[in-house]
Amino acid sequence: MFIVSKIINKIRHTIRYKLLVLVLFPILIVMPIALILAIYWGASFSYEQLYIKVNTDLSVSHDVFERIKRDYLNALGTTAESFIFRTELSRKNASLIQHQIDTLKQENSFSYIHLTDKSGQRIFEKAPVNIPKRKIRASSAFQAATKGIKSSGIEIFSASDLAQENLDKFVELPLIDTVRARPSDRIIEDRGMMIRALYPIVDVDGKVLAILDAGVLLNENFTFVDVIRDLVYGPGSLIEGSIGTVTVFLDDVRITTNVPIRPGERALGTRVSNEVRTNVLDEGQTWIDRAFVVNDWYISSYEPIIDVDGKRVGMLYAGYLEAPFRQALINALIVLVLLFFLLMGLTGLVAVLGAKSIFKPIELMSSVVHATRKGEEQRIGKIFSKDEIGSLANEFDVMLDLLAERKLLLQDWADELEIKVEERTSELKTKNVELTNTIRVLRKTRQQLVIAEKLAALGELTAGVAHEINNPTAVMLGNLDVIIEEMGNSLSPVQDEIDLVVKQIYRIKDITNNLLQYAKPDTYAGYMTKTDANSVIEETLKLVHHLRSNIKYEVKLILQATLLININQQELQQVLVNLIGNAIQALPEIGGEISIQTLDYINKGIKIIIKDNGHGMDENSISKAFNPFYTTKEQGKGTGLGLSISYGLVRRYGGNIEIKSNLKSGTEFIVTLLCEPVMIEDEKMILEQLEEIETRVV
Repeated sequence: MFIVSKIINKIRHTIRYKLLVLVLFPILIVMPIALILAIYWGASFSYEQLYIKVNTDLSVSHDVFERIKRDYLNALGTTAESFIFRTELSRKNASLIQHQIDTLKQENSFSYIHLTDKSGQRIFEKAPVNIPKRKIRASSAFQAATKGIKSSGIEIFSASDLAQENLDKFVELPLIDTVRARPSDRIIEDRGMMIRALYPIVDVDGKVLAILDAGVLLNENFTFVDVIRDLVYGPGSLIEGSIGTVTVFLDDVRITTNVPIRPGERALGTRVSNEVRTNVLDEGQTWIDRAFVVNDWYISSYEPIIDVDGKRVGMLYAGYLEAPFRQALINALIVLVLLFFLLMGLTGLVAVLGAKSIFKPIELMSSVVHATRKGEEQRIGKIFSKDEIGSLANEFDVMLDLLAERKLLLQDWADELEIKVEERTSELKTKNVELTNTIRVLRKTRQQLVIAEKLAALGELTAGVAHEINNPTAVMLGNLDVIIEEMGNSLSPVQDEIDLVVKQIYRIKDITNNLLQYAKPDTYAGYMTKTDANSVIEETLKLVHHLRSNIKYEVKLILQATLLININQQELQQVLVNLIGNAIQALPEIGGEISIQTLDYINKGIKIIIKDNGHGMDENSISKAFNPFYTTKEQGKGTGLGLSISYGLVRRYGGNIEIKSNLKSGTEFIVTLLCEPVMIEDEKMILEQLEEIETRVV
């Protein structure tokens, strides 16, 4: 596609190619059309000639077939009309008559020959004792012979008829499955196709004295088809490599043929294609076309064989191998195509050379124009052509020299101007760099002030909250100690509840400390222990079950993590309470579901995935979720510190929290915690936050 586009572009922008197209276009259109027509006509004409030849071959084969039948009848007539035969017949000399009949059978290769009376009874033949004399096969031709009409034609002998002549053992032919043949249940052919000659012997009064009945069996009679083939396809009748073949069919079965099925073996028992059978046997037409014969393509011709009763009982085929003719045609077409391309090449060469001599000055001018446009110094040079184009090229060089002089003057003026511009530009660049640095310092300072103000406000808030919460918790712990001491063993039934209350009071104190840790992480540091996150999750669920207790929801646990993480257990529980609490509050009124999954993270830590099917968050809410005091809850239902504190706790231990969410499709928190966390210094954390804020602002 690129090459075609390039050629079209050249044609559109080059005069030489435009004129070449104008000159060569008629040739490129007319010559290929002529070539295609020549190839089509040559192939059609060649095959028409092949079909005419095979039609002629079939006619010759038909004539030879008929002549052979007449020859058999004439052979009978020669003997029947001979003086010796008639004399011995009148004397009823059985031995001499039988001798002459045997001689006639041997000389003419008859399959059988009998002398019969008008009733069909064989006469003058020696029959075995106690076996009655046998009659010959009755037919319409024999009935005509009893009336003095001689004939020679085709008759189909059944297996019993052949047995009467002791020929049944020569006939049985297994049928071979053949491609394209009409389906048939027959597996063997036991009938015989006979050329039957009947010659009546009459006296001077026209009375039939006897009948000579002779037959030639065509089944496996290779001499018969080979004689026809040698007459039709003699030396020089076909090109080298082709073979001529003749076949006699009984119905659609080859009973004698010289078509090979493999080297040295004839295709006996194979069947003709259904198309040929339909046209020839069923419809009585002559079929001439190329056909797949046994195992190769032949130029073929078929005609029906008619028996003495006028029925179509078989087919006569003549044809020759197509492949050598097809190859010869292909070779001729290849030569024609090569000659065509040779002539096209010579024509194109002449046109190109002619265009080059005419348009070389124009192309040089075009090249100089393009070079000048690129700023290169180039000239056309001396042009020896004295025509208008040559003069134009010489004048073009003179014009370029004048333009070069003007260009030098302009360049000098431009150099002076450029020096002055560079001086002014250098001053502006210096001022711009100073201004940029100042803006950057101011931006960083402002960002640091914003963070400092937030942290200061958070510090004041957490200090007040811690003071206000720690006093009640101290009173609660003191009173609990008094209750425990006063009640003694009476507290045993509620000891677990008392322990849980004490534990939660200490957890309240830890939470207040965590608020201070977010504002002053260097002052507070959690005590880390090897912790099983799965156990912490199960305990945490007991603490959040009271949230939205009026709404039913399902919690699905998939606890697959096996590694222990190094973290403060209370801080991890605080993170989980915040995340699970947010998930519960985001659930729909009906059909709420929370999935909590833990899994190992590449042998370095674990991942805790908390997923709900709640209302979800948009991109803006996700980007601000970890900012202090940012909340999407209704006024009075949240401070916006839960996720911010949780993020700070997790980041302190080298972990991370990610959010994946879409509106109306739920939210997924992914908490990554390491087995051996790297403590993040406060200064480093602040710098990272400052860089993140600066990136967002930019």
